[in-house]
Amino acid sequence: RGIHEAGAEAFGAPPEGWTGKNYIGRVEQDCIPTESWAQFYTEQRVLPFARRANLHPEILQKVEKACGNIVKHADAPEFDVPPARIHGDLWAGNVLFSADGVVMIDPAAHGGHPHTDLAMLELFGTPHLVDILAGYGDPDVDFALHQLHPLAVHAMTHGSAYHRALGDAAAEVLQRYGN
Repeated sequence: RGIHEAGAEAFGAPPEGWTGKNYIGRVEQDCIPTESWAQFYTEQRVLPFARRANLHPEILQKVEKACGNIVKHADAPEFDVPPARIHGDLWAGNVLFSADGVVMIDPAAHGGHPHTDLAMLELFGTPHLVDILAGYGDPDVDFALHQLHPLAVHAMTHGSAYHRALGDAAAEVLQRYGN
């Protein structure tokens, strides 16, 4: 939570002083600062990966429509958060537990929505998730919405095993934010 509370200049803003590239795994991703979380998330996180994932046209269309609806609802209260400094690739393998505490490794740090990190932890089954969420006051995280990015990345990098999950997440987003 402390990392998220550190804030960021804008959505997509790299950490202060960082001039290098931003990666998720081995894949470069844009980090162009913007004032709109919905615009940043859809244009720099979800769509670039989904469009390179060799998805079935129906799934890609569903993802693109979900992204369009996210942008249409950019003023929704759940999107109206200040930019948080997020890890950006926060899955269980990047969280190390030791007697001295928790250490996070391999960041793709940028200004984003804190629920994106929480949703990624849930997606890939991190230990102690209940405790982590409790540390946030048990937030109402829209997991499907915030999992579109990691699912699109995995659909592109790991193939068809993630295509259905991405399509299902997009369908959930469409249900919540209109068809």
